[in-house]
Amino acid sequence: MAGGFGRPAPPPETGWERLRELWRRGDQQQYPEEVVNIVKSAFTGGVVGWVYGGVPAFQQARRAFIERSQGELFQNRADAVQSAHRAGLRSFIRYGWRWSWRVAAFVALFNSVSASLSAYRNKTTIGNYATAGGFTGALFRMHLGLQGLASGFIFGTAFGIPAGGLIIFIQNLAGETLQEKRNRERREQYEQKLAEWQSRLSVTEVLGQMESNTLEGPQMEIGKESRSY
Repeated sequence: MAGGFGRPAPPPETGWERLRELWRRGDQQQYPEEVVNIVKSAFTGGVVGWVYGGVPAFQQARRAFIERSQGELFQNRADAVQSAHRAGLRSFIRYGWRWSWRVAAFVALFNSVSASLSAYRNKTTIGNYATAGGFTGALFRMHLGLQGLASGFIFGTAFGIPAGGLIIFIQNLAGETLQEKRNRERREQYEQKLAEWQSRLSVTEVLGQMESNTLEGPQMEIGKESRSY
């Protein structure tokens, strides 16, 4: 029915429908919680990767600069310290960025695949995370050939199993996994929309009956007057 009086669509039932819904904005133009978590985790992974790669590189470059500069003359101690820090900072940015984008991409892809599998299968299992880890690891090592592909798959699977177990454990501490929470919210939203639709439909039927009664009144009066003549 037009004008927003149509019966609300039921929750998605097939895996492909749930998968499309996962990557689509909702009624309030907001992405699902899973997608928001993917972005947050990728950002966090990027920061951790930058620190992991940048801090050791900074320290190593600073020591190397000091060792190479033993025979050089500086205007003062502050000038020497600043030069060492600049050398360390360049390495921090260079190697920190190398680690940062790799870790961020790995985390984003791993979480994207695991969330997509959970949505498609409509359940959250360690197998989803193991598959996501194997796929991500293989993709990151495929440029090394078949051997790199196999080693990446093994490493990714080995990473995905404990990581998935930890994620599921943390989610269960809240009482339900993200997929269970999404199913519950989807069901509650559908029931609310259905109740609102039924309420509007009842009001429409009452208004239609009132309008019908209003039109029947004058017609009955006209009929009486015609019979009286």
